[in-house]
Amino acid sequence: MSCYKVIINEKGNIAVDDTILVKGYPTEAGSKILSGFTPLFSAEAVERLEKKGYTIAGKSKVGEFGLDLFGETAFDNPVLSAGAKLVKENKVKANLSVDLNGYPRRSAKMEGIKFIKPSYGSVSRYGVIPCACSMEQIGVMANTTEDLIEVLSVISGHDVKDGTSILTEKYDYTPIEKAFNIAIVKELKTEETESVIKELVKKGATVTEISIPEVKEFSVAFQILMSAETTNNLSRYDGVKFGYRTENYNDIDDLYVNTRTEGFNLLAKATILYGSNVLSKGKYFECYDKALKVRKVAMDKMAEIFANYDAVLTGVCSNENHEGENVFLSVLNESIYTATASITGLPAIVTKGVQFIGNMEKENILFGISKLLDK
Repeated sequence: MSCYKVIINEKGNIAVDDTILVKGYPTEAGSKILSGFTPLFSAEAVERLEKKGYTIAGKSKVGEFGLDLFGETAFDNPVLSAGAKLVKENKVKANLSVDLNGYPRRSAKMEGIKFIKPSYGSVSRYGVIPCACSMEQIGVMANTTEDLIEVLSVISGHDVKDGTSILTEKYDYTPIEKAFNIAIVKELKTEETESVIKELVKKGATVTEISIPEVKEFSVAFQILMSAETTNNLSRYDGVKFGYRTENYNDIDDLYVNTRTEGFNLLAKATILYGSNVLSKGKYFECYDKALKVRKVAMDKMAEIFANYDAVLTGVCSNENHEGENVFLSVLNESIYTATASITGLPAIVTKGVQFIGNMEKENILFGISKLLDK
């Protein structure tokens, strides 16, 4: 089964998730609700690559809006970790992935490749199918640290078309070489972290175990904020302007309800219902407003940690097999590993099956750690 949603150029060297617009080619974000949608312009990241001589090979399959674990909820012949597979099999140099709910990080771990989620706002989100606008970020999948740096250097930098874009015009991602001081989070250890710790220490790094007992709260806050923002963004899919439209309706209410009932899958519907609930009059201050405060706690906690450490080491996911489980609960449980970097906007790199979180705009430290582990 092909990992491509659509092949654009068989000789292309970059693939992009089907949540990223490429002019003239179907972009459905893994959802029936967007079936038939063809954008009139390309994402800023795509345009920057093409201006530098890179060629888009095709659109890689994703789960519906990137909300799931590995891409399992795509409505049309899902392929788990499709973009990561293309990279692993050397079909492309890199794959651009939108990290909304940690799916690219888990996929990179599953396929044994690398993924960098850069600092929020360092890569333009213009031309991304939006869900959680305050957290989602385009990142890069590749087999080597050098390829991550090469592609990220092209797509990063300020974009006036993106209101959340950092003002930094150009980034220097030259890997830092030093004796790294790394914190390992006790609550987020996995089998992979133990072997990587030994390797880091052997290569001169200092690894200290720390505790962040609030990580569960960070994950819950992330799910609340992500669901609330996704609910608002997915409200535009109503069968009127573009995408899927039900054939079963008698009036405008029928059109809205039946289009969305038929067009969204179970996880998207659960996310919409959950997001609507936390934004409701009776729950807004109890849930949404409190989640915003927890986000501030998470940012303060990470700033405190980075005052003493270069990076934070965690697992990426606890389990790669969730077959038969409640998909919403599976995503909720696994997001404990990815939520902290998402809710704070901090950069994170997946390499050797583990995750390193860095301070804001300090990707060169993460690349340095990745290079150290490559040796």
